[in-house]
Amino acid sequence: MNKLKERWGIESNFQIAIIFIVFAITGSTASYIGKPILGFLNITPETFNVVLYWTIRILILFIMYQFLLVFFGWLFGQHSFFWNFEKKMLSRLGFKRFFN
Repeated sequence: MNKLKERWGIESNFQIAIIFIVFAITGSTASYIGKPILGFLNITPETFNVVLYWTIRILILFIMYQFLLVFFGWLFGQHSFFWNFEKKMLSRLGFKRFFN
């Protein structure tokens, strides 16, 4: 645990617990609301090729996850940690120029 706290720049075990809770809530929420969004857009396995359906679903979930992570991080008082986490992750995906 100390190695993780040092790597993330966290001071307490309570803060780690909050961060893990935010990750869990964000993943569950993104997955939960993804299917109705796809249904609203009439994107279902019956109307699309299964591979295309899952590709679109994963892409939508990824985008939603990014926004929800910062939002839930803000709700739980960890906005700066999650904003820095997002910037680091997105810069590794090639979006670095948008954060400078």
